[in-house]
Amino acid sequence: MEKAEQAVNEGEHQVSDEADRVWSGNWVAERLGVELVGDDRLTGLLGLALRRNPKRAHLLVSNVLGKHVPQSPSVVYGYGVELGRRVRELLGAEEAGRAVVLGYAETATGLGHSVADGLGLAPYLHSTRRPVAGVAAAGGFEEAHSHATSHLLLPEDPTLLGGDGPLVLVDDEFSTGNTVLNTVRDLHARYPRRRYVVVALVDMRSAADASRLADFAEEIGARVDLVTAARGTVRLPEGVLEKGQELVARYESATAGEGSSAGAAPSWPIAQFPAPPNSGVADTPLAGARGTARPAPTDPHPVDRRIDLQWPAGLPDGGRHGFTPAHRELLENALPAMARRLADALPHNARRVHILGFEELMYAPLRLAHELERSADVEVRYSTTTRSPVLAVDDPGYAIRTRLAFPAHDDPADGPGERYAYNVAGAGFDAVVVVVDSAGDTPALHAPDGLLARLAAHTPRVLLAVIPSYAPERPSMLPEPLRGPAFSSYAPEEVGWLLQDLSDVTLEAPTEEREEAIQSGGAHYAESLPVEYQPSEQYQELFHAALKDSAARIAQAVGVVTETVLAERSPRPVLVSLARAGTPVGILMRRWAQHRHGIDLPHYAVSIVRGRGIDANALRWLARHHDPRDVVFVDGWTGKGAITRELAKALEEFEESDGITGFDPEIAVLADPGSCVRTYGTREDFLIPSACLNSTVSGLISRTVLRADLVGPDDFHGAKFYRELAGTDVSVAFLDAVSARFPEVADAACAQAKELLATDRSPTWEGWAAVERISEEYAIHDVNLVKPGVGETTRVMLRRVPWRVLARAGAGSDLDHVRLLAEQRGVPVEEVDGLPYTCVGLIHPKYTRGATGADGKAVSV
Repeated sequence: MEKAEQAVNEGEHQVSDEADRVWSGNWVAERLGVELVGDDRLTGLLGLALRRNPKRAHLLVSNVLGKHVPQSPSVVYGYGVELGRRVRELLGAEEAGRAVVLGYAETATGLGHSVADGLGLAPYLHSTRRPVAGVAAAGGFEEAHSHATSHLLLPEDPTLLGGDGPLVLVDDEFSTGNTVLNTVRDLHARYPRRRYVVVALVDMRSAADASRLADFAEEIGARVDLVTAARGTVRLPEGVLEKGQELVARYESATAGEGSSAGAAPSWPIAQFPAPPNSGVADTPLAGARGTARPAPTDPHPVDRRIDLQWPAGLPDGGRHGFTPAHRELLENALPAMARRLADALPHNARRVHILGFEELMYAPLRLAHELERSADVEVRYSTTTRSPVLAVDDPGYAIRTRLAFPAHDDPADGPGERYAYNVAGAGFDAVVVVVDSAGDTPALHAPDGLLARLAAHTPRVLLAVIPSYAPERPSMLPEPLRGPAFSSYAPEEVGWLLQDLSDVTLEAPTEEREEAIQSGGAHYAESLPVEYQPSEQYQELFHAALKDSAARIAQAVGVVTETVLAERSPRPVLVSLARAGTPVGILMRRWAQHRHGIDLPHYAVSIVRGRGIDANALRWLARHHDPRDVVFVDGWTGKGAITRELAKALEEFEESDGITGFDPEIAVLADPGSCVRTYGTREDFLIPSACLNSTVSGLISRTVLRADLVGPDDFHGAKFYRELAGTDVSVAFLDAVSARFPEVADAACAQAKELLATDRSPTWEGWAAVERISEEYAIHDVNLVKPGVGETTRVMLRRVPWRVLARAGAGSDLDHVRLLAEQRGVPVEEVDGLPYTCVGLIHPKYTRGATGADGKAVSV
């Protein structure tokens, strides 16, 4: 820690008491009546400005943080290191060795890192507002007064926050304690520990807020200590928020259109731009920013030079995903050489150099600036850009003298917006070195209205150093897909199941018991399995007869949907069937592509659960092994379209959570009687024999299971393999019977697909409308209990407690199996004119086991 100690000696004591300085809070204090009361050194550490924020009028502007006010890097780094040393003394060597430091984005990321350096061997993590694909959040919290409130914790090592050693939380100011309370509340529920230490440059809490933190510590049974550089409070007169907002609006209105073309916002006379009061830094003359601005460059890329720092491979750019003692050692060893490369790139006559960091990227630019300050004969100042919108007023008694505004340049997750660099314009720097991570090195950075162009209007030289954005490669803990014969009766090349095997778990419950629990809200249907229906001899004969009669019809529909996919979606699609009804169809589509085109298509089966979405881990596995744009989701048929909507919603949420794009929510189905999709083999509602049975026509695989005690956050959804039913398995027989008809229907299928591709296939959702109408006509008032189509009606008869079956008048042999099941279960079949489906199954509404007779047959209601 030799360099850290030198930083303390060079910097921490530079902030001295110089009463003759104009306090950079006078302007706000005089106009709003705001008072800063506390330690003598408080006004040396803080100035005041006005927020452009509806939640709080004033902004405490730190003179030693390196965010809004350019400052000597030895001062900035020295304050953080000194606070870290004080934490180490507080904890003692043993506890300090077990501590973890957590900093807050964006303002305190560098301060927190510096505290970790002063603490010694503590790993460091800072919160972030930048989600990273494939990195799961270990926590999150809100910062109520901020302009951008949501924080994420994204450690590469998921165990980083899991220890029981002290957690050191670092923020620039401790104003109300709300942010810390939100953080500790969230983390303590996940990773309880005995001790927390809160670190801030200034403690500005009221007495009531201080008491609240003590009460909270007692409530959770943990010790909470506080370490700060100064203490005080802000006295706010009544109505300060409204008065501050009015003042901001008035000044911004008065200066509209007066700012320079380079985006600066000075509007009042500028004479001298003194260093932060009590900072020990000499005054720096500042000519008017508008008066000294050179013409905006015509070159759209106003970078005089790009500096190759030769950033060490594998070294994180900061603490967004964790920064370990080993990383710290690697950085310390590399800093001298990187600073030399930076110095070599500066103009030979440069005397005042500014190192400008980038939002959350504070620590790396700070350390580069500090090393440059130590090793080169130049005056160095350091600050960073920010999201925080603040009014700029060019007055010595105001903390934010100038403002450069420019568009965000790192494609932020919350959308485009304006970003700012304060007190840089007009400060007389001979060169500005912009340090960004590679995520921020975008065309927007180099655009005519971008940050580099804005700076080029105010300094002779602009240089750019880009640090590689650290994107952790978290090893996949997900297993390879399950395959037959170990899991399912399908051949291993036919399908890979992105599921976990729950064959040894008892999940089956009596149908009536499950129905009552589902309808009462006591359980989700995916948390248990129905007892597998074992068909009678008569019913099996019906299945084989139906298969014989419909095999060619199914084969043609398979050909149509496969040819449509190949022509319209991808020449080499990755078929992903929705288990389990979609899986036989996916296998048949794979077989058609092989038969007709000689191509072997990958095929996987994944779980999707109504109300719970698609298996996100399965999507992550697919994204790691295939291009998401090639994935085509496959299902057997549509009913009312609930799964179609579920998939679209789930993929939208997955894209937001993981940042992985390209998955198309459009499902390809064999039959679309509900008119819910564009890609289908037919829209007729006819008997698909694979709907007649459960696992014995689906590779002996159960319906999928999603239950918290069985499926963890890093697991695939589950399913069972019913090996014991092999004697009645007709899964492969069904596939073979349909595949055998491919040659005779090939020409017709291709012609039909060509016709469909030329027509408007937009979904009409007429099935959904019919379901809503039936739900009301039969006083069910729950569309989830209305199951339209032959396939869905069959599922009702096999898995749920049926109430009645509505059959289209004149429906023929397609309903023979439904009528047989209805007779066996005592369910009435009612013929209905004008039904858009061949049949509709109605689940018993408001079911309790009392609604079923002693013989197990449904009673009429």
